[in-house]
Amino acid sequence: MNGGLNIFKLVAEASILVQLVMLVLLVFSFLSWVIIIRKHQQLRVAMDEAESFEERFWSGADLAQLFREVSSRGAANGGMETVFESGFREFARQRQRKTHDMRIVIEGSERAMRVAGTREIGRLERNLEFLANVGSISPYVGLFGTVIGIMGAFQGLGEMKDVTIAVVAPHISEALIATAMGLFAAIPAVWAYNRFANKVDRVASRYEVFQEEFSSVLQRQIQTDDAA
Repeated sequence: MNGGLNIFKLVAEASILVQLVMLVLLVFSFLSWVIIIRKHQQLRVAMDEAESFEERFWSGADLAQLFREVSSRGAANGGMETVFESGFREFARQRQRKTHDMRIVIEGSERAMRVAGTREIGRLERNLEFLANVGSISPYVGLFGTVIGIMGAFQGLGEMKDVTIAVVAPHISEALIATAMGLFAAIPAVWAYNRFANKVDRVASRYEVFQEEFSSVLQRQIQTDDAA
């Protein structure tokens, strides 16, 4: 269709500065989608691993044996397994030192779990800030390109004697495409940021609940050992 919207033609006929703005927005959009895809997979794995580990933990497995299984995988661990490993390692270290104060043992274990949990959540939150920034600034970058394009269009039109809507419309369209690209980059980034931030909060809450429950298990373990 001759009268249809040809985006590629509008981009090709835009000024160099407007094209540069569009290129920046295109890069923003590409990087955002790379992060969105990776973060989706990462959070799905984190939730699945937490679910799987909790099933094993509450199945009545021996804690020492579970610790050996988790520790044997080394760097392959992540998420709730890392929280458990850090907490139990500190617990075992305190018990080997013959620490008889249960409060010191539990506080040390809880501190180790908090550090590990914070590190894991920080890993899940990585690159979310980029999505937030893209969602915030992309519309303004696009608007900047539109303003520059309109200024150039009117400057060129001012040199013409006969100016009609048919003459003005293509130049305005060239400028407005920058705003459209800004929204194209911003909308998915904002949606993904809100969705992923909510999921990270859910994972963090799950870790915190596990830490509290594991602390209770360790307290009962100490009481059982001391009574034996």
